[in-house]
Amino acid sequence: MNTAIIVAAGEGTRFGGDRPKQFSEILGKPVLIHSIERFERNDLIHEIVVVVADRELAQFSADSENYDLPKLVSVVAGGRSRSESVLNGLAVIRSDEADIVAIHDGARPVVPQADITNAIKAAERTGAACLVAPIADTVKEVDEGLIVKTVDRRSLRRALTPQCFKYHVIMNAFENIGPGELITDDCGLVEAVGGEIAAVPGSSFNIKITFAHELAATELFLRRLLEQENG
Repeated sequence: MNTAIIVAAGEGTRFGGDRPKQFSEILGKPVLIHSIERFERNDLIHEIVVVVADRELAQFSADSENYDLPKLVSVVAGGRSRSESVLNGLAVIRSDEADIVAIHDGARPVVPQADITNAIKAAERTGAACLVAPIADTVKEVDEGLIVKTVDRRSLRRALTPQCFKYHVIMNAFENIGPGELITDDCGLVEAVGGEIAAVPGSSFNIKITFAHELAATELFLRRLLEQENG
């Protein structure tokens, strides 16, 4: 049983507005619904767990019934950090049936089906996999307001989601590290315990919405992606 955990418990303070960014609408639906639908359409995903902030739990649970989401089996409250939120999502998965866990940001609605599939298959081979994309900009190291040096970006990659793991791999990482505040993504937990993580090339259009002005570009990317997939 492969499970997608869609993490949408952040407050999105940089985005502004009354509700977090994942509930803003593009193409007539909340961003979070679009993100869920990416995994609904993937044949390698069998069930979906969504993690939202506690104050959004009742509202989103009711709203989600307005959409065709047959794989959505649980909506749970998040924790104080991303890692705690992921752990709350993992807690509702049946360990005796769990195979691959695909952990995805709720504010990333433009992940191609091929990327989801490739990340899952890589995790089946190695135990853990991370979608990555090249860094296009020149990267500078800065100290106290001054540029120290230009960083060689050839070996650098942006970490995307989903990040996929064999269930026992991600659970072992949590058991040995715990839901620490300093871990910024899920692969960081596996890195911390010395786990091997496959780097899987992903789409540069798989952006995470952070600011309000990014909604327009995300809508454009999503429209094009859906047109390509639907023929």
